[in-house]
Amino acid sequence: MKILSIHDLATIRKRAEHNLSLREESNEKVTEKCYGLASGAQHLQILICGGTGCKASSSQGITDNLLKAIQKNEITDKVEVITVGCFGFCEKGPIVKIIPDNTFYTQVTPEDAEEIINEHIIGGRRIERLLYVDPKTEHTVSDSKHMDFYRKQLRIALRNCGFIDPENIEEYIAREGYFALADCLLNKQPTDVIDIIKRSGLRGRGGGGFPTGLKWEFANKQQSDVKYVVCNADEGDPGAFMDRSIMEGDPHSIVEAMCVCGYSIGSTKGLVYIRAEYPLAINRLKTAINQAREYGLLGDHILGTDFSFDIEIRYGAGAFVCGEETALIHSMEGKRGEPTLKPPFPAESGYLGKPTNVNNVETLANIPIILTKGADWFATIGTERSKGTKVFALAGKINNVGLIEVPMGTTLREVIYEIGGGIKGGKKFKAVQTGGPSGGCLTEKHLDTPIDFDNLLSAGSMMGSG
Repeated sequence: MKILSIHDLATIRKRAEHNLSLREESNEKVTEKCYGLASGAQHLQILICGGTGCKASSSQGITDNLLKAIQKNEITDKVEVITVGCFGFCEKGPIVKIIPDNTFYTQVTPEDAEEIINEHIIGGRRIERLLYVDPKTEHTVSDSKHMDFYRKQLRIALRNCGFIDPENIEEYIAREGYFALADCLLNKQPTDVIDIIKRSGLRGRGGGGFPTGLKWEFANKQQSDVKYVVCNADEGDPGAFMDRSIMEGDPHSIVEAMCVCGYSIGSTKGLVYIRAEYPLAINRLKTAINQAREYGLLGDHILGTDFSFDIEIRYGAGAFVCGEETALIHSMEGKRGEPTLKPPFPAESGYLGKPTNVNNVETLANIPIILTKGADWFATIGTERSKGTKVFALAGKINNVGLIEVPMGTTLREVIYEIGGGIKGGKKFKAVQTGGPSGGCLTEKHLDTPIDFDNLLSAGSMMGSG
């Protein structure tokens, strides 16, 4: 259906709310009870990680075998299998989560699928050998809320990853998706939107941390009949998979944010520059773009207004340097991807010589929720000059490899030892590298450094992409 009003969005949200309500409730309540059909459960959902890491470890085979077992037991009307984005705890993947009791199964194999259906879904009995074992207590933990890996996280950019089906636009709408865009188009002037982003304190999450609202304001003030919105999805830092996971798990947040940016700066054209080595992210993004067009949230006269905006995808060849915005723009133009000195900045003369606003994926993922919850809400999170949260990829010789999101100001010690579980084999910590090749190495003396833009620079590194 074509969405022409907030009322239309609300109608879709109500339609999709039932499926999500089970997941919402399981996130909020704490229960040790295991729900199965034998214990009176009327409807159960099985969430399976569909991120690249788990797919590489046969999560699709788990899905296929679960569906076969469900059909074999003739319970297709009572059990739903849903592929979601990355849960973040990649060290323990593939991950399967059972709703409504929030049971978190780790390192699941396709051979475990039939046992999950027979024991848990039908019998109402947890499978102990698939539960996470807390290394401190050596006891099993069934609910991720009780795991140190998740306890200190605050998922804002990752709010929908591991929760919604990324290929279902209605599940995104049920999580307030596209309501921020509708409110901007129907109730706010472009400068009002920019003011909210400025007041939130959001800074770019891909490099030097330039204030996002200020960047939008520069592009807004340029006089041009053509302007461009560019999403930098190149993510060239070794070991980085933050942007990839957001695109795989919540692609509609990027589509919505680019539309909002287009409205704010006076652009009708969006471009996503993504490396061709991200096939799953590309497919999920393509699906989201096509769905948004089908629902009237991309294209001509969005929500019945005079605003038109569309997005296309451009592919990079994996060159690290093309993560820099001027090199990225040259690559999109078919030229050699080489950086150029600024000024002029892309906001003045970017793609094809036109005013261009470039933001990376994580920055854009924050936009819809800032507009929904307000600038003041976002500004209360983090430190004085670094607001909000930061997504980090934990990789290397650490126990809990994965994707995390923490408030700015969280210390390196908390990230490495509490969330990350410490060094493999109990070995002594030597150094951590932040900010990709442009960053630096931080040693033991920096472990109690609160992570934010300024502190990392003072310590000789940088935030970069995380």
